[in-house]
Amino acid sequence: MRDWQPFLWLPLWVWLFVFPTLLALFCFWQGPKAAVILSPVWRVLDRVYKVAGALAAGFMVLILMLIIGQMIARWSSLTFPGSTEYAGYAMAATSFFALAYTLTQGGHIRVSVLLNLNEHTKFWLDAAAMFVAAVTATYFARYAIKTNIVSEMLNDRTQGQDFVPEWLLTFFAMFANAPSKWAEMWAQTGSEWVYTPVWLPQLPMSIGTVLLAIAIWDYLTRLLALRESQIHGDVLE
Repeated sequence: MRDWQPFLWLPLWVWLFVFPTLLALFCFWQGPKAAVILSPVWRVLDRVYKVAGALAAGFMVLILMLIIGQMIARWSSLTFPGSTEYAGYAMAATSFFALAYTLTQGGHIRVSVLLNLNEHTKFWLDAAAMFVAAVTATYFARYAIKTNIVSEMLNDRTQGQDFVPEWLLTFFAMFANAPSKWAEMWAQTGSEWVYTPVWLPQLPMSIGTVLLAIAIWDYLTRLLALRESQIHGDVLE
């Protein structure tokens, strides 16, 4: 925690933990009023979760295409350098992008033995479990991002046979630099293929964990405002 630099004149832990907790308490105290205020935000977040789920599905299809490409290359006595690494990156992206959407659809495993004792106990235990999960997911997201930053600082590169075009790295680097530097960055970008920097396949991990943390805080506020869990899984018979 000591290496967390201030962000907008406040320590980062205040933004990550204190403000979301205060928002959750506001939802608990105000109930329906908080639900009315936050309903537009909830609708936007629901669309974000669906987009993340669609991205996860897209990467799953990419895994299939890579497998088919490996089969065709083997039958044709050709090589497909880096195919195994690309498939691994796609599998990781599928898993992390799907986290938030799966939570909203009730797809995560939840032990509900104690929750089913009675309605009063169910609400409080569910709220406590969601709060602990939100704090844990926020820690995970913060250090996932830090992993990205450290990998970029060390210029860590993959040890496999996978390559990426240099322009793709410049495209993602634009989001971490001021617009005034974009022209210079593209002027220095060549057409070569380079070894994949580790931070690139780590990006879906960071994005997915951030979305998961947001989703848990989101559904905690819905639980406290509406007095009922909004995570409803499909009942399988």
